Amino acid sequence: MATYRQYWDLTKPKVVALIIFTALVGMVLAIPGVPSWEQVRLGALGFLGIWLSASAAAAINQLLDAKIDAQMARTSWRPLVVGKVKPWQVLAFAGVLIVLSMTILVVWVNVITAILTFASLIGYAVIYTVYLKRATSQNIVIGGLAGAMPPMLGWAAVTGMQTSADWWYSALLVLIIFIWTPPHFWALAIFRREDYAKAKIPMLPVTHGVVHTRKQILAYSIVLAIICVLPYVVGMSGPFYLGGAIILNAVFLWYAWRMQNPPDELFSMKMFNWSVVYLMALFAFLLVDHWILPWL
Repeated sequence: MATYRQYWDLTKPKVVALIIFTALVGMVLAIPGVPSWEQVRLGALGFLGIWLSASAAAAINQLLDAKIDAQMARTSWRPLVVGKVKPWQVLAFAGVLIVLSMTILVVWVNVITAILTFASLIGYAVIYTVYLKRATSQNIVIGGLAGAMPPMLGWAAVTGMQTSADWWYSALLVLIIFIWTPPHFWALAIFRREDYAKAKIPMLPVTHGVVHTRKQILAYSIVLAIICVLPYVVGMSGPFYLGGAIILNAVFLWYAWRMQNPPDELFSMKMFNWSVVYLMALFAFLLVDHWILPWL
């Protein structure tokens, strides 16, 4: 059980859970009505393949960031950092997950999903972790695209991306997560800025200061509130989603506004925690609006 838990922790299960949930919503929104047996099969296998790939990316990230993780309180407990697993074990574990993921997606789902999933893995585990994270204060903005891809991956699994509508509609879901990522992560970065400075990671609060970062959080939050209306505008969702999105974004904007003059140092973590609830709830509203309400 101890060994199982160590490998499980390598996959960043809480982060991956949110990732694969958005992939699931992408699958559901891609199907206009009751799914066929073939769509259910593709969705289930696609879900498994995407989950395995995301878990592999998380493990590779921990392998490449082990020295940084050891210097930060938030990550100093990770299995590789404390010596519960060895680097070669992490590499082998990630390799097995990648092989399983790509085999499932190529053989039993479709090639386009495999290509997009592998590209996302490389984008996060290699391009972001190895280069962007250490190279620029805009690391989370540029690198956030890889983490925003799961809805498109889920959409691709059940449709094969055969029409331009498949690309445009799924890209809108990707855009929501892409714009959400900077204020979400910068709220955490503000609270952990001393750790990032110690590890010499150029996060925005370290390079440009907390005040500038707070302003950027507000700017992105405003754009996010506008973007979140688009699924209703283009007909992807109905009034239920729109109402939920308006409420969620009103609270998100309140946090972003309050961040400009927070009551205490812990407030940025409150915004960070709310941002996780926000994204899960937003995609849950999309799910309910598309699949459950029509049956009521």
